[in-house]
Amino acid sequence: MSTARLTLLGGFSVTFEEEPVRVSRAGQRLLALLCLERRRGRAQRSAAAERLWPDLPPGRAASNLRSVLWRLPRPRGRVLVRSDSACVWLDPDVDVDLVRAEQLAEVLCAEPPPESLDEDLGLLHLDLLPDWDEPWLHVEQESYRQKRLHALERGAVGLRGVGRYSAALAAGLAAVRAEPLRETAHRQVIEVHLAEGNHAEALRQYDGYRRLLAAELGLPPSPAIRSLVGPLLGRPLDRR
Repeated sequence: MSTARLTLLGGFSVTFEEEPVRVSRAGQRLLALLCLERRRGRAQRSAAAERLWPDLPPGRAASNLRSVLWRLPRPRGRVLVRSDSACVWLDPDVDVDLVRAEQLAEVLCAEPPPESLDEDLGLLHLDLLPDWDEPWLHVEQESYRQKRLHALERGAVGLRGVGRYSAALAAGLAAVRAEPLRETAHRQVIEVHLAEGNHAEALRQYDGYRRLLAAELGLPPSPAIRSLVGPLLGRPLDRR
């Protein structure tokens, strides 16, 4: 069966058989909402309409929803959204990158990590619709960001523990790129370098973080991260 793919990580897109599908802005908002609602099952039509158009009277919001549903594209007859008189839901056959990323986040936290993990980490490098500013989306964006950061850090620990240093470093650096001020992410990168015996790389990572923290927040690194690299020099790193 040909696959419709919905992308929400890093930005919005819909493709069918690798060809882009044009979707109106209102249609994009509906598809994104239904993807997030699918965890809880089918969305009530009235609830979906209220979330998408909170400033409109219920009757007008319901009318807008009917219009959006009618105008959604059907690439080669493939239905993206299904509905009945009470509910609306994303077609189960639509492949959603967010769903796969959340499954990967769970796998990353497993012990030991699976052998096939190396090529999949890119799914966790991007935020959920980072350019969107929708009130109903804010909590979901932060929830997913925290989930992927914790998964990347846990993955770095697990991969390092089984000697898969390249994949562990990729996971740790992905967490650092997502949140440059997150100390636990920098600690994972430093610990991978130390496990490989790359002491200069560990010191470079620490010093970059120390300078960033001082410039952005006027704070020193915590004793926990200083203790990782302090023994390499035999003196406190921050007394210069």
